[in-house]
Amino acid sequence: MSEAGRGLDRDLVCIDLETTGGNASFHRIIEIGCIQIDRDGSERTWSTLVNPGIRIPSQIEVFTGITNAMVEDAPPFSEVYRELLERLDGRVFVAHNARFDYGFVRAELARLDIRFSAQVLCTVKLSRRLYPEARRHNLDTVMERHGLNCSARHRALGDALVLRDLLQVWRREHDAVALHDAVEDLLHDVALPPQLAPGLSDDLPEFPGVYRFYGEHDGLLYVGKSLNIRKRVLEHFAAEHRSASEARLARQVRRVDWTETAGELGALLQEARSVKELQPVHNRRLRAPETYSLRFVQSAKGVERLEAVELNGCLEPGQEYFGLYKDAAAARRAAQEVARAHQLCTKALGLEAGRGADDAGSCFAYQLGRCKGACVGAEPVGLHHARARIALSAQRLKSWPFRGRVVVVERDWRGEEDLIVLAGWCYLGTVREEESARELSAAKGRFDADVYRILKRFLADPGQRRIVELD
Repeated sequence: MSEAGRGLDRDLVCIDLETTGGNASFHRIIEIGCIQIDRDGSERTWSTLVNPGIRIPSQIEVFTGITNAMVEDAPPFSEVYRELLERLDGRVFVAHNARFDYGFVRAELARLDIRFSAQVLCTVKLSRRLYPEARRHNLDTVMERHGLNCSARHRALGDALVLRDLLQVWRREHDAVALHDAVEDLLHDVALPPQLAPGLSDDLPEFPGVYRFYGEHDGLLYVGKSLNIRKRVLEHFAAEHRSASEARLARQVRRVDWTETAGELGALLQEARSVKELQPVHNRRLRAPETYSLRFVQSAKGVERLEAVELNGCLEPGQEYFGLYKDAAAARRAAQEVARAHQLCTKALGLEAGRGADDAGSCFAYQLGRCKGACVGAEPVGLHHARARIALSAQRLKSWPFRGRVVVVERDWRGEEDLIVLAGWCYLGTVREEESARELSAAKGRFDADVYRILKRFLADPGQRRIVELD
């Protein structure tokens, strides 16, 4: 064993924070609790309330039992950070949903112009590795599974003591080699390319969202999405995951940024929009947009015919479209293939060049015996168009199932919500306030075939997401 220690045989600090909310960018720490555990098993505990400098929301007061009155005379973070750093120095940072606590510590220190970095061990991830058969790994569930109690749940020191107890249980329940391998795997850091900021690995969030790679002169190279931004971004730079194209991309990247979302749907939709609008050079899925479809329309003489139409806005409820194509010519070719396969009349459908579909005379296919004669009255036009609709039914776009605009409420594990605004298979945007959602007009929506496919899959199984109609 090296001097630095391996597995859990190293200097650790089990830490828990209570905060005014879930976003480290504008919420603040109100309590810190930590337990230093040396490799020889000795322990030291420390906790303190922290004056956040802002009001503690009432729901946080109820959840934690920490009131505004309790922190009024507590020291601000600027007065406790030195002691906290002494307790963290050289130790593995152990926490449940560790990136949450680690992110808050780093954010508070960054406000004091102090960069902090440590190895991080997440007990949620370790629980998943050690107990893959278990469905849930939140702290209450893990405590129940292992028969652990806590007299001060949702207080920083109380929850930190639970983490200490968990590590002791796992040492007893698991083979030393298996436990060692699980911990080492979770602590393994991917070596970032030298041209990237050294603190990038710490900054990347372990939440859903969209990430972007930029190259020389800040040119956009690639847009991706993931349920875990940090994990996916680091995979791009891990040798064991790299293809030749990813290796080339890794050499070209000079900057990475990202946008967090509350869940997978928001990430999928934002990725689809960004790829179309920004045209990153490494996105292989870039292709001619499928914005044309087939639709039955009436001619000036009241005769129904099949036409290629551009989908340049949101689709209205009840509209009937067949297939998605990159241009009008591709749509017409597809219609002609269906006509040939089902002995439909290209003249009655308005697809035959020359005279209009409502003029006298047979179509060319009828002369060859490949049309049942809707063009000359041998087949009733109503029956012919019914057959045409049946022939096209497999390509029929699904009708928008709502009256107009809807909001899909997607909530993250911290309880924060994204309001995803949709209309007629169009993605209008993601906002945080209902008033902002109502300001997004369906008239500004633009049809996107990828968004249509994403939403069709989602609406077939929306899960626990709430859908609210605006119109």
